Amino acid sequence: MKKYLTFLWDCFRLSFVGDWRYHLWMTLLTVVTLAGLYAYCQQLVHGLVATGMTDQVSWGLYIANFTYLVGLAAAAAMLVIPVYVYRNLHLHDVVIFGELLAVAVILMCLLFVTVDLGRPDRFMHLFLRFNFPMSMLTWDVIALNGYLVLNLHICGYLIYCAYCGRQPSAVFYVPFVFVAIAWAVSIHTVTAFLYVGLGGRPFWNSAIIAPRFLASAFAAGPAFIILTLQIVRRYTSHQVSDDALLTLRRIVQVALLINLFLLVCELFTEFYTDSAHVASARYLYFGLGGQNALVPWIWTAVGMNVVATTCFMLPASRSLGTLNAACVLAIVAIWIEKGMGLIVPAFIPTPLGEIVEYTPTLHEVLICLGIWAFGLLVYTIFVRVSVPVLAGQITYENRRPREGARVP
Repeated sequence: MKKYLTFLWDCFRLSFVGDWRYHLWMTLLTVVTLAGLYAYCQQLVHGLVATGMTDQVSWGLYIANFTYLVGLAAAAAMLVIPVYVYRNLHLHDVVIFGELLAVAVILMCLLFVTVDLGRPDRFMHLFLRFNFPMSMLTWDVIALNGYLVLNLHICGYLIYCAYCGRQPSAVFYVPFVFVAIAWAVSIHTVTAFLYVGLGGRPFWNSAIIAPRFLASAFAAGPAFIILTLQIVRRYTSHQVSDDALLTLRRIVQVALLINLFLLVCELFTEFYTDSAHVASARYLYFGLGGQNALVPWIWTAVGMNVVATTCFMLPASRSLGTLNAACVLAIVAIWIEKGMGLIVPAFIPTPLGEIVEYTPTLHEVLICLGIWAFGLLVYTIFVRVSVPVLAGQITYENRRPREGARVP
């Protein structure tokens, strides 16, 4: 117990150590987080009337971010599968960063659900009336929290073993890794089923939603990790090979192609049949009744997706400059497509035929930025702590960095 408490104290102490760039980054994230907390306190006092949501559009920016982040968390499996299933040695040393990302992102998901509730104390009703197994919301709660516990155990055990200077026992983490792989697929599938199962929202009533969720997740997640690994390689002593980045590039390339194909299939089904359910899709892509707030956004997302996919298909994406630009395009495009482009149109028009548009308020934007800043803050601390520990610079026997050792 003494050794474990010492490990926690060293992790806490190490999170405050860094150069001026690290402190500037952490200060910026802290300020944005506090601004988001202040905006949330205002929402807590005045209620959800402080947001742009209405009786007609009851889900907005909060659930849009939640949907996107669930996919980002699931994408950690795209590092785990090549390493533990196909024995890909290129990704072996960087798989921990995908697991740490999953932990930080799931915390963000839970925060977005909390702020969307309006009254967090009502969260207890979910547990007091655990309608299992009929309620998809109950399945979603189990999936998210189970995935969080799995990744916390895997990351914590591996980092603690490195801190103690001993080899991790496969019995204590490998079975959990394979469970986490299946669980990663389940958290995004269950989230998709949560939408698909709402019969009153025809825009979501498509069997292709769950595959599209997974394809877009397995594109945006590894793209984010590619950018993260380059920052780790540049500002720390941790070695990240180009082969690892190129392996992730191939994963993103295939996932983007599948995502575009599924998008074309969905558009064909919606517009070619011209059924009564096409109104929401028409609002999203072309506007409806003179209302077209989301039209520029969705076509920007489609354009970014096409450009990003084209870049990944070209040999030029092997250069880091082109690869980074394509990753940024993919991340932003999928955020628009899976966020506002998926959630809001399902409520327009309403079952009564009303067309009520939704525009996020400043409070919503600040709260979302605060949660994103908090997630990046947590992830930065995770990476800051894990890099020197995994490199053997911080151990129980040698609790200070070796003289001359490079730290982030």
